[in-house]
Parts: sequence; C-alpha cells; structure tokens
Amino acid sequence: MGVGHNKADRHSLPILELLKAKTMQIKAAIARGLDQDLVIENLSLDAPRKDEILVKVVATGVCHTDLVVIAGLLPTPMPVVLGHEGAGIVQKIGSNVTKVKPGDPVVMTYNTCGSCPSCRDNDMAYCAEFFPRNLFATRPDGSVGFSKGSDQIYSNFFGQSSFASHALCHERNVVKVDPEVDLELLGPLGCGIQTGAGTVMNALKIEAGKSFVVFGAGAVGLSGLMAARIQGATTIIAVDLHQGRLDMAKELGATHIIKGDVKHIVKQIIDITDGGVDYAMDTTANGAVIRNASDALGIRGALALVGVPPLGAEITLDNTHMMSGGRKLIGVVEGESDGDTFIPKLIELWKQGQFPFDKLVTFYNFEDINTAINDSRSGKSIKPIVRMP
Repeated sequence: MGVGHNKADRHSLPILELLKAKTMQIKAAIARGLDQDLVIENLSLDAPRKDEILVKVVATGVCHTDLVVIAGLLPTPMPVVLGHEGAGIVQKIGSNVTKVKPGDPVVMTYNTCGSCPSCRDNDMAYCAEFFPRNLFATRPDGSVGFSKGSDQIYSNFFGQSSFASHALCHERNVVKVDPEVDLELLGPLGCGIQTGAGTVMNALKIEAGKSFVVFGAGAVGLSGLMAARIQGATTIIAVDLHQGRLDMAKELGATHIIKGDVKHIVKQIIDITDGGVDYAMDTTANGAVIRNASDALGIRGALALVGVPPLGAEITLDNTHMMSGGRKLIGVVEGESDGDTFIPKLIELWKQGQFPFDKLVTFYNFEDINTAINDSRSGKSIKPIVRMP
C-alpha cells in the first residue's frame, strides 16, 4: 500500500503544480450589473501568456470612463473587472516580452494593436482596434484572464482590468517609470491625466501668448489647464458647476473662472478674450456645453472634444460661425499620447514643480472603492485613487 500511494503522489504532483502555474488567486472589484456597486471577490487569474505581463497592482485611478461603463453607456459586457489607470510592479513576463522585467515599476495605459496604419504612424490613440482592445474586455481571441469557478469574468479592460490586486497587461500598454517616484500616485497618468495634458500639448499644440478655455474642471480639464500654463497661454479660463473645482483651477493657474450655470457664458468668454478664445477643450460631452464652447471660439480658433459621449450622440453647431472664421473642431482620444514618451515627460514636469497633478488626488483603500466612485460622481473628489491591499 505504501509503495502504491507514493507512486500515485509522484504522478499527481506534476498535475497539481501545472494547475497552480496556470492560475493564481487574486482579489478584484467586479461590476456585475448596471448602476450597481462593485463587489470585491476572490478570483482566479491566468498566468501570463507569452506576450503578456503580470503586474502586482499598487494603486489604480478611478476614471470617468469606468463610471460610463457602469452606467451602461459603452459596449462593455458584464460581469467585468474595470480599472484602467493602474500602476504596480512587474511580477512575471511572457517569453516574448523584452520591454520590462520582474521588479520594474510600471504604469499601465491604453492598449493598441501595433499593426494598423495609425499604429504604424505612431498615432496609437486612433488604433483601428481601439474599441475591441480597450472596451470589449476580452483578449483578441475572445478569452478572458479572470474566472470564478466555472464562470468567466470579463477582463482585459483597456488591456489591464486593474481594479484588482493583480493585472495582466501587454508590452504595448505598459510603461516603465522612475523608481524614485511614489508609484501610488502615477496610475492616472495612464489615462485621465495624459488625456487632458496631451490634448493641449499634442493635439491643440497651444502656442505661447494665446488664450484657452476648458469646459469641465475635473481631472482631465485641470490637467489640460496645467498644460496650457506650461505651454505659455496667457489667458486661461475654467468653466465648471463646482466651486471647489473652480477654486482649484485658480490655484493651478487659471486667470479667470466662470460658474457653469450662469447666463451669457459665451459673451463673458468673448469679452475676456477680446473677440473669442484661441483654443477650447470640452470634457463634458454635453451638447449644450459643446455649443457654448464652439460659439466662444475666435477667428481660427480650435475646439477639442475629449468627453466620452453615449454611442450615437449628436451635437449641433453654427455652421456659418465655424466655416466663416476658419474655426476647427477635432475629436481627441487619450491626448494623442505615446505613453512610452509622454508619461515620463509628465513625471519629469511634476518633479520640476510645473505639473502638480498630485493636488487633484484623493486616496482611498481598495475596500472603499465604491465610496471613491461615488465621490467622483458627485464632484467631491477630483481624481480618486484606490490603494490595493
């Protein structure tokens, strides 16, 4: 009997070890239904495939896009692990990965295919596969990385699903960062912060001495405002409904603030800028607000739309106004940023004291993630970051 028992053990141990190698137990916050609180549960996470990277998440920002998915305004299936502003430490890498190694501190950003015309032109924000790679919450082959028993949990949201203790990301959406900087602070650079700053620096390319207005002074809008100051804009206007955010805008460099519910906003902006603003950015995705932003443009002015609207949303503009003054309307995704170069640039600007995005941040423990989400919705917190246990 003893010999037979040992023989069975010798055969069963490799199978057990193989099973252990294929999955690990993690904690994640799951969105199981529309407009419901996230639920923290124990899940199984796949080992990284040859082109994947396992990251132990340190902290993750809460972004408006997460809230939009919870509200059912984007085509992301449920149950799903959201989170797309993750920062952490590389734990394991697949055999094809050369960009990072275990132990490296990283920020995870949006995912791209690497082979479409936009990616080949280094314009990855307009990747032909942006929606499936970021919003459909599966790998390209339709598989997912998270499971609970026999149930699959949608993951790979923005190539990471970082509302979790561990995440699987990809070589194209991981950015190695300065190990001397507090990693807990850096996750939002992967989406919201780079969207605002990149829209100003990369897309609008604001010139020194020009005027700028941002409609919506949340994390994205205030990041754009700070970037406008860095670019040398001399008139910087912030419009928002929350007085606290307007006060923060003044602290960060706004020369003028306007409450979003007052009358004649367009006239105020035209008066302040002596004829209309040179550059505008809308973060609200609200049709009436976008109309105000476009009407406030001066001759040859440009308006960037960065807010996430419901699918199929339409806007109405004054065609004569836009055409006759050579005014421009552009849509901008992720600040047209190449994370490998732009995220380190923002970190360096922060170290120099020019880009104090840390003033936007409020930290929460992972178990308080629903409080963080609700505080973001209400405007109580500008940029919540949840710390992982």
